[in-house]
Amino acid sequence: MTRIFNDPAAFTEDMLVGFVDAHRRHVSAVPGGVVRATRTRPGKVAVVVGGGSGHYPAFCGIVGPGFADGAVVGNVFTSPSAADAASVGRAADGGGGVVFSTGNYAGDVMNFTQAVERLGDEGIDARYVLVTDDIASAPAAERSKRRGIAGDFTVFKVASAAAEADYDLDAVQRVAEHANDRTRTLGVAFDGCTMPGADEPLFTVEHGRMGLGLGIHGEPGIADHELPSAEDLGALLVQGVLDDTPEGGGTRVTAILNGLGRTKYEELYIVWGTVGRLLREAGLEVVEPEVGELVTSLDMAGCSLTLMWLDDELERLWSAPADSPAYRKGAVTASQPGERRTDADAAAAAPSLAAAEADEGSRSVAASVLAALEAMATTVAGDEEELGRIDAVAGDGDHGRGMVRGTAAAVDAAREAVEAGAGAGRTLVTAGDAWASKAGGTSGVLWGAALAALGAVLGDEGRPSDRDVAEGVRAAYDALVRLGGAKPGDKTMLDALLPFSDELTAAVGRGEELVPAWAGAVEQARSAARATADLRPQVGRARPLAERSVGTPDAGAVSMAMCLEAVLRTWTTEDEGDEDD
Repeated sequence: MTRIFNDPAAFTEDMLVGFVDAHRRHVSAVPGGVVRATRTRPGKVAVVVGGGSGHYPAFCGIVGPGFADGAVVGNVFTSPSAADAASVGRAADGGGGVVFSTGNYAGDVMNFTQAVERLGDEGIDARYVLVTDDIASAPAAERSKRRGIAGDFTVFKVASAAAEADYDLDAVQRVAEHANDRTRTLGVAFDGCTMPGADEPLFTVEHGRMGLGLGIHGEPGIADHELPSAEDLGALLVQGVLDDTPEGGGTRVTAILNGLGRTKYEELYIVWGTVGRLLREAGLEVVEPEVGELVTSLDMAGCSLTLMWLDDELERLWSAPADSPAYRKGAVTASQPGERRTDADAAAAAPSLAAAEADEGSRSVAASVLAALEAMATTVAGDEEELGRIDAVAGDGDHGRGMVRGTAAAVDAAREAVEAGAGAGRTLVTAGDAWASKAGGTSGVLWGAALAALGAVLGDEGRPSDRDVAEGVRAAYDALVRLGGAKPGDKTMLDALLPFSDELTAAVGRGEELVPAWAGAVEQARSAARATADLRPQVGRARPLAERSVGTPDAGAVSMAMCLEAVLRTWTTEDEGDEDD
């Protein structure tokens, strides 16, 4: 259990304050994460890694010479926002371009892809490499769907060493993708992890059992097994990974026997005694293996085995020196002394957006937008625990917390925008950016995109018509489809939003006024959200545990219906107030 914190909601922010203070020689804080304490030398490719917190030493612990140039730091088990990723990439860039790399999780993919686009618009050439090493999460024929777990470490190290050796942008991207193609991981869990402030773990494992094929975001294993001896466990891991040997892998590998947060080093070394022997008996030469905690999952009890099949280039880059807060190898010799970063460097990483002008009608609607967001925030705060429980059935259990953080941030941003005289469009876009930044993860970036799309339709001039509102909701739905790649029936928030949008559009088209039309659409959303219990997830973290999800509604669809109903309550309350007057 994670016992030490001030406010659980500020766990990551408080951690970063202490981390940066303790490691000033290596890192400097910027909006969205950390970068090296010295500026990137001109022309060098910057390698920026990232993801949610809870995995230390990944990701901020590996920033330093010979390793990453920056790390984007999201909330616990939650993807950082596109704005945060762009901020760290912008700060790390030294003119040679940026290579982002993360595990293959929907929130990370959406946010970092957007960050690449944002930096490209600013003239910074950026690339994105996904890590897909988890053999338990998808079959070999669907490697692109596999999660990234402890194999993140080998890919990040190789890409960073290549950039340190002055590979150009294309070459760093190439070697990172090559390392990923030759990396495989299989993990087991003996017990689940507990989110900061939570009383119960995200999952539990029956005594004497273990979960095979765990995720690093608190996801349970995909299959239960009897807890074996250390020797049998080592054999299981070795055979599982070797069964997925990449074509043309060769006979040289490096290996990581990784602890997940609550497995003692002594225990890991007992397992390694079997792993090392079996790898050699299989005819493999093991080059500079690592045994220890490199990619953790808060206080999860478990371990994983990662193999990367080496060629001459990968071996040279894997063996290259590195000097970071949590990982050191050899002696790093700087090609030239770097200049220390300043506070001005950090401020320049996240430029502010100029506010759009608005007329009185749109400013009046902006006040209603703020009231709606406040109602949404109150609703999800009251149901945070239940949303987390639903999400934990086949996911990481963070949906409730993410919704609370996202709506709270959206309210604060919207209030500031309204006080500054913003119209409905600007208020929604500003709230969406804040939601995505603070909530992170898949739902955070999707809600941010939805609010921005709605805001683009409503604009900052005049009061929108009922038809404008219906078109804005449809635009929000279309934005989620484009960004997330899901479709109706995939067991996502779309399964509640589409019937809502269909009914709202039809009712407004029949001439119904907005409030009764919205009320009828809410009923459709609520019914559709309940019906997701019969579906199997086709995308996201829940997909590997699809069968376990059957019988439980999708947390995103449930929270979508909740929020749409909360908006309705603000309008009916206003109407009752008008009647009282």
